[in-house]
Amino acid sequence: MPSKLLPGYIRGLTMKPYEVKETGEVLFTDGVALGIAANQPTCEAYGYKYDRRSGTCYAFKRNFNIEKTFNNKNNLIKGSLNRVSGDTNNTFVAGSNNLIEGNNRNNQIIGNRHQLLYGLNNTSMLGGSLGKITRQSEVAIAGGQKTIKDSTSAASFNSRRQTSTIELAGVTIDNTATDLTVQGDGSSYINVEANSIIGYDIYITRLELGGSSGTAGNYSYRNIRGAVKIDNSYTMSFVVGFSRNIAKIGVNGTCIMADTSTTDIKSISVNVQDRNNVHNLWSASVTLHEVISETTF
Repeated sequence: MPSKLLPGYIRGLTMKPYEVKETGEVLFTDGVALGIAANQPTCEAYGYKYDRRSGTCYAFKRNFNIEKTFNNKNNLIKGSLNRVSGDTNNTFVAGSNNLIEGNNRNNQIIGNRHQLLYGLNNTSMLGGSLGKITRQSEVAIAGGQKTIKDSTSAASFNSRRQTSTIELAGVTIDNTATDLTVQGDGSSYINVEANSIIGYDIYITRLELGGSSGTAGNYSYRNIRGAVKIDNSYTMSFVVGFSRNIAKIGVNGTCIMADTSTTDIKSISVNVQDRNNVHNLWSASVTLHEVISETTF
């Protein structure tokens, strides 16, 4: 989140500062793409400091050596230039230039230049570089280089790409359409970002366990594949390309991927529904193939 809008272009330069992050890192814009890393001449032209070792432009540097000792317990940090903010516990980091934003528990980060957002627990970034953990209990593999060019360097685009798996669960006791939550916690959904395409592959189990119209042990198992486009204003367009009932005893129930956004948090989840007076336990394993573009659409 930008801390403030910064001055205009310096004569002769094609980029200007756009955002100073809480870590002190300065990101730039060329008037189209946002969040671009500047080279040393551009960084220093605007009066900032350039760290050649990490390739980062800084307005200031926080003292992470102090922060990482504040309320931090049982962490294992291997590698260089890893930044661990306060109140991070039971976390393993192996690699370099990774940022752990704090108030985290039971996480694993492996690789280079990953970011774990504030207040997330029980997550894993399994490898790659330039990934971001944004959801509770997310397991992810990062997609690497931010700037991707064609073979002749005639065109280039900035984006973040990664594959994530998230487990959802919930219970229904009537025919009310219900959104499943992350780890069945009753409140968390799959957070999403603007200007993104998310392909999803969902495996859903419905298990009847009671109710006056239910039969304990009846079940259904389904696979749904599709994608959602999330534009710059967070308007979502869902397309289902494949839906197959793999196995069942009894009925199938109804399952769709749906928009669960609120004013403050934009998200999606699996929405499920079955008959009245049937008690169901629902479990969904959701794999996301995600591209977040810095070019708006």
